[in-house]
Amino acid sequence: MASSTSLSAVLFGLAAVLAAGPAEAFDLEFAAASPQIYDTPHDLVVAPDGRHLYVADNDNDRIAVLDPKTLELLGTFGEGEVSAPHDAAFDAEGRLLVADTGNSRIAIYAVEGVEGRLVSELRGAIRRPEGVAVHPNGRIYASGARSDNVEAFENGTSIGEAAGFSSPHDLAVAADGRLWLADAGNDRLVILSPELEVLGTVGGEAYGFDGPRYLDFDAAGRLYVADKYANRIKVLAPDGRLVLTLGSGRGELGPGVFDRPEGVAIRGADVWISDTYNDRIVRYRIVE
Repeated sequence: MASSTSLSAVLFGLAAVLAAGPAEAFDLEFAAASPQIYDTPHDLVVAPDGRHLYVADNDNDRIAVLDPKTLELLGTFGEGEVSAPHDAAFDAEGRLLVADTGNSRIAIYAVEGVEGRLVSELRGAIRRPEGVAVHPNGRIYASGARSDNVEAFENGTSIGEAAGFSSPHDLAVAADGRLWLADAGNDRLVILSPELEVLGTVGGEAYGFDGPRYLDFDAAGRLYVADKYANRIKVLAPDGRLVLTLGSGRGELGPGVFDRPEGVAIRGADVWISDTYNDRIVRYRIVE
């Protein structure tokens, strides 16, 4: 793995090609909403056994644990340990990795239900990390929103980085092993190899990204993008075509109304969204 990769080195200009093509026959149906009891919740993740939903409750400096179906708050942990957490992901051992932004580290928790115990951390070249992802190859990837880079870790050790992004946020791993990065400050997505080589970008007028933040794939290989300043969730087909946009912009609370959403997580037909500046979590269902 190269120690650093410049974005200007390899860009394919995929946007126009990937935006073409027919729409997909699916939709998202509103299912539930939590009370407005969080403080700018960011990304979220479902436990491997599907029994709990873990939310990076950013301005409360904690991890909130919810019932995935009812969105009832079941408990919290991390108070006094994490600062402005932005992202969370499970590793192969069932540990919860938290982008502990204010402490410039990845905090690692052993979790059991609503309880979490801080057991380790990762530190490296990243500053104010806002994204973390676990790859099937065992590597952990983290994005530094302040250091404008992505760093790879293996067995707890940094093994390389890619630089030259602008406020990078979430990383999501596709079925083919490639990494999709929300390059938020550049209003685009960047596709990376596991070795952090830039393989392409997706963005431009066809997508209208405005500060894309957090990402997740569904079982059909579609990529969901929390497009913060567009106040929408945008869904890309596996070939990169924009096939669905959810959200009508800010306004009175209701289905399809988001205020700068930053988080999205998917399990089966369920889609959870952090309606960040409405301080709530909402759940949708995929309707094929």
